[in-house]
Amino acid sequence: LKAAGLRLPAQQKAGSADDNLAFLEAHGQIVVKPLDGEQGQGVAVDLRTIDDVQSAIEQARQFDTRVILESFHEGLDLRIVVIGFQVVAAAIRRPAEIIGDGRHTIKQLIEAQSRRRAAATDGESRIPMDQETERTVREAGFDYADILPMDQRLAVRRAANLH
Repeated sequence: LKAAGLRLPAQQKAGSADDNLAFLEAHGQIVVKPLDGEQGQGVAVDLRTIDDVQSAIEQARQFDTRVILESFHEGLDLRIVVIGFQVVAAAIRRPAEIIGDGRHTIKQLIEAQSRRRAAATDGESRIPMDQETERTVREAGFDYADILPMDQRLAVRRAANLH
């Protein structure tokens, strides 16, 4: 891809705390993910502190002992399928979000949205109630017990890997 002129994120294997800190300082915002995984499991996006990075590495290791760090770049998440050098499909992927109803807590809205997604995908697209979801909600200025105002949208994941 790089040879074709596409910009790619900088990458390195997760290492010592000092190595991880140096990578974070070089890039400002990073992504942590297991080397082998699916549906965004163990992926943490837009990490800005070494404590968040180290915690995310431990989470990612639950899915693969090999963990990589990547520089984070804000923008659209595109999935492009190429077969025989021809683009055959493309999609913009969006992170999981909820919409407030002014009555239910954020946790209840996530659980309800997760049930709908799971029902539509034979159980594959649940929204995990994990550290990454909690961090995303917290960074938006909320916690699970808050009631989201009517019609307010709230992204509850940063990665768009849930189908």
